[in-house]
Amino acid sequence: MTLSSDQSPQPRRAHFVRRPGESDSVLILQKKRPTFDDFYHRALTISWSRLALLTGATYLVVNALFALLYLLQPNSIMGAHRGSFADAFFFSVQTMGTIGYGVLSPATVYANMLVTCESILGMVTVAVATGLVFARISIPTAKIRFGRYAVVNPFQGLPTLHFRIANERRNKILQAEVTLTLLRFETTVEGVLMRRFYDLELVRSKSPVFELSFSLMHVITASSPLADASARSLEAEQAELVVTVAGLDETMGQTIHARYSYQWDEVLWNHRLADIFARSGAIGTALDMDQFDIVEELAVSTRPPARTH
Repeated sequence: MTLSSDQSPQPRRAHFVRRPGESDSVLILQKKRPTFDDFYHRALTISWSRLALLTGATYLVVNALFALLYLLQPNSIMGAHRGSFADAFFFSVQTMGTIGYGVLSPATVYANMLVTCESILGMVTVAVATGLVFARISIPTAKIRFGRYAVVNPFQGLPTLHFRIANERRNKILQAEVTLTLLRFETTVEGVLMRRFYDLELVRSKSPVFELSFSLMHVITASSPLADASARSLEAEQAELVVTVAGLDETMGQTIHARYSYQWDEVLWNHRLADIFARSGAIGTALDMDQFDIVEELAVSTRPPARTH
């Protein structure tokens, strides 16, 4: 029996590593922070659509405020209709953008003072917006695809956890390194509920050149944190496997990062990952990405070894 990503059970909670479209996995209760607290970081991390909406709204509000200030003194704008908000607004837009068509111009000392203030504000705003857009574009990013499932099946006579990643860009990631961590909730002897992290050793965690796909394995020995584990125990512990990938992007010459996580119901026991390599004398080795998320059920049960004490 095969299983594809479309047949995935619905996660019971948000992933520890948040995926697109998911809300944060942790609700933080604290006093309300100022609106502009850590503004630069927020501006770098929000989506492009929200940034564009925020920038456009701010631009319109600022120009509307200056238009109202111009209207406080009648006839302060030469060429504008008396009391016209539209003329004052578009004069503000021309001033902030240093356009100057020659139709509207300041007519009083008061208007010239406002023009001076708005010109300074406009230069600062353009500089900040330009730097922010450049910073967002220049941040190195990885386009790494993680397999939809992690599976457990026998390997060299021992139950082994398998998952895989692929580089979706046509470049190379040098000195790629992968770490795997088990996150689960445990209750101490004193009855305190704690979230614990356990590092899981991988058979091969580094690759000098990561270009196509990279298969990762953790052998579940008696000393492994997953010893005695099962689908039921992982569910009871709300377990999650956290994967991080780091490496040097050959094109940009900068370090890139990627992360992913598998909840307990995305770890399939007694399954194997479908083969994604096709070999042909004409084309050599090909990667069939249509099979990347496909897993196949095994007939033989896989049981982890008992933990040693």
